[in-house]
This record gives sequence, C-alpha cells and structure tokens, in this order.
Amino acid sequence: MSARDGLPGVRRWVVKIGSALLTADGQGLDRERVSEWARQIAALAAGGSEVVLVSSGSVAEGMVRLGWRSRPRRLDELQAAASVGQAGLVEAYGRAFATFDRRAAQVLLTHDDVSHRGRYLNARRTLMTLLGLGVVPIVNENDAIAMEEIRVGDNDTLAALVVNLIDADGLIILTDQAGVFEADPRIHPDVGLLEEVEAYAPELLAMAGAGGGALGRGGMQTKILAARQAADSGAMTVIVNGREPHVLERVAAGEALGTLLLPRPGERRAARKNWLAGQRRVRGRVHVDAGAARVLRESGRSLLPIGVTRVEGDFRRGDLVACVAPEGEEVAQGLANYDAREARLLIGQASERIPAILGYDREPEFIHRDNLVTLSR
Repeated sequence: MSARDGLPGVRRWVVKIGSALLTADGQGLDRERVSEWARQIAALAAGGSEVVLVSSGSVAEGMVRLGWRSRPRRLDELQAAASVGQAGLVEAYGRAFATFDRRAAQVLLTHDDVSHRGRYLNARRTLMTLLGLGVVPIVNENDAIAMEEIRVGDNDTLAALVVNLIDADGLIILTDQAGVFEADPRIHPDVGLLEEVEAYAPELLAMAGAGGGALGRGGMQTKILAARQAADSGAMTVIVNGREPHVLERVAAGEALGTLLLPRPGERRAARKNWLAGQRRVRGRVHVDAGAARVLRESGRSLLPIGVTRVEGDFRRGDLVACVAPEGEEVAQGLANYDAREARLLIGQASERIPAILGYDREPEFIHRDNLVTLSR
C-alpha cells in the first residue's frame, strides 16, 4: 500500500506556486496557466477540499511591468517591484477564479504575523473564516514593506508556516522540476526521481543541491526544509512539476507524480508547540549541560535554571530563546520565564534558591514544558 493512497482523503491543502512557473521564466504573467490552476483549485473546492494558495510572482511581475531585466538587489527597488507586481498578480487571480464562480482574497503576511502569538491567532481566524465562506485565500509575503528582520525569506517557508497556521493535511509545491532527485539533475542528468521518502531522511538535503532561479529566492533545499516543517504538523508534501497537465487534481487523487515527502509515523505536534517550532528568529541562546540536553531531547521536559551553563543575548521575559547542547547543537526552543539579566543570575542554581537570588518569587522553570518544543534531528 502506497502512502499516496491517503492523498484523496486530504481535505485541507496549501498549494505553493513559484515565480518561474507564473511568469513563464520572466516573460510576464502566464495568464493561461494561472487560469488553469484556478480551474483545478476550483475543482478541488467543488469536491469538498479547502485550498489556500501561496503565490510567488509579485516581484517578477513588477520587474516586467517596470521593464527591468534582472532582479534588483536594493531593498527599496525590490519593494517597489513588489508593489507594482502585486496589483497585477491579484488582478489575474481574481479574474481567473471568477471564471469558475470562486472568489479570491489577498492575504499579505510578514514573519511578525506568525511569530507574535496574538497576530498569529488573528491571521488564523481570518484564513479559516475565508475558507468557511468558500473563498480562496491567496497568500504572499508582504514584500512591499517587509524589512530583512521581519522577512519570512521565501514562499516555500511561508507555505509551510501556512500549513501550521490552518492545520492543513497536505502541501503541494509546484516547481519547474519533476520532484526531488537522487542527486542534482543539473549536474547528473541520468539520476532517478525519488517517489516517496520521509521528509527527515538525512540524505535528502545533500541530494537536493542548492540555489534558486533568477526570479525566486528558494531552491530545492528550501522546499525540503519546508516539507520538514509541514511534516512537523503531520502534513504530507508533494513537490511536483507545475507544468504537468491537471497536476493538482492528479496529485490530490493519489497519482504517482513528483516526490511525496512524509511525516514520521504518528508525528503531529500540538498547535501551540507547532507555532513555537515554526519560529525562526530567537532573541537569545541559553547553553545547557549534557544532562539538561538529554532531558530536552528525550522527554521535552521543562528546562530548570540548574541546567543552564551560559546565557547569550538581551532577551526579555516571554521572548523566544534557543537551548544549545554542549556540542553546539540547538536542541529546543521556547519562551523564557526570565529576562537575560535574571537568567544570568540564576545560571546553575536550584529552583528553590530563586527567591533568595532575585528577591522575589516566580516560576521554578526557566522554560516550562508547555512553552518548549524539541527540535527534530
């Protein structure tokens, strides 16, 4: 029995489409292709599935409209291109979905929208309400205003964050490659395609090579990392050539297209821990001893001050911090119960000594297990 037999049962999909597909490798929006993907998404919705579309293409479309032949490097020019291109992108999708009696909605996100708990929950409510209304949300990073410190980075990662945001069961990443190969096909043209593989298979990143195209920021490695993040939510990911006829319908029906990347059996984190795992910008790092690292890895129990050996950064109470094992590996991350100044005073101390050291009593844990997530190895 193939794991693809479970794909027809997926009822909530995230579909990500890359820039090279949308813009015919830089020649402007391919409206025929946009219309065909809209038709397929409308067909999935008519069959009872909910679909959120994560679409690249705003910068690429803006470049075409502005007459720019190469992707700009200056942030202000990138933001200008995104502003110009986003209008054309949403217009094209809106018209395409209207043809198939579907409404589309634009949702622009930054990293702050998924890292701040309140904004995360608000974004989730908005997306879930749109899905309940039968609307297709079209998600993109808010490139027009996003600075580097609040940037998600690429739409593969954004798609994985949306999987977590809406508790999706499946992620389809449409790209200009057939899937994941046993080696980089640009260097080894005769290598075989991986049909099904666990997302956390250790050899995957080496197989994928590196780098992206002239228009996009992500290569195959970012897609595998996105699949791993989706797997943490218990979701399956299919990386597949978006130019395949009826590609979305065929993947959703369980046909053997592209590469299916699977979560570990039985692995699905609770929603709050998934949110924690999805954060990529920590405010500080706490180094822990071997015993604490073992406890964090094996049981995900709370981190006590006695297990902390060193504190880095200037974080505040409630900020996200990484827990670092003696060998330098980040083994967990979570929300600190103490700020950096307090944490430095508590290094290596037993929890019962906290009131005497600080002059006031608070939580006995530096990070409580409910606010801590172990990072996959």
